Amino acid sequence: MSGHHEYRGEALADAARGALTRAGEQWTEMRALIFDALARTRGPASAYDIADAVSKTRGKRVAPNSVYRILDLFVDNNLAKRVETQNAYVANAHPDCVHDCIFLICDDCGAITHLDDDELANSMRSRALDTGFRPANPVMEVRGTCKSCAA
Repeated sequence: MSGHHEYRGEALADAARGALTRAGEQWTEMRALIFDALARTRGPASAYDIADAVSKTRGKRVAPNSVYRILDLFVDNNLAKRVETQNAYVANAHPDCVHDCIFLICDDCGAITHLDDDELANSMRSRALDTGFRPANPVMEVRGTCKSCAA
């Protein structure tokens, strides 16, 4: 989908910091460390994975409960997306753009491809509304084999 810019590396951290501060939240050292650990992870990361990575960086233990709270803040402010079926998270490569995500999850290597398809998401929301259901957060995950693993 066009209409948004995907960030990488330091530009992603800058975009995340900007989005969070525009939302009235502080970009603390711990939040920066957690976002960096999440953004560096190739696939989805659990709070425990991130706590371990940040603990190694800081040289002292970081509790997963603290990480969960910050990840929830990131999800609420569009800096991260939660991969529901894995209870894990991925950094949002375009935190200044809000979309319902579709995740393509490779069962072989664990890689996740994040797609935005507003037409599909809006159709799903509309179908739910037609039944009298009020959707809050559609989750769309497709499991299978990525192009690299299929080759």
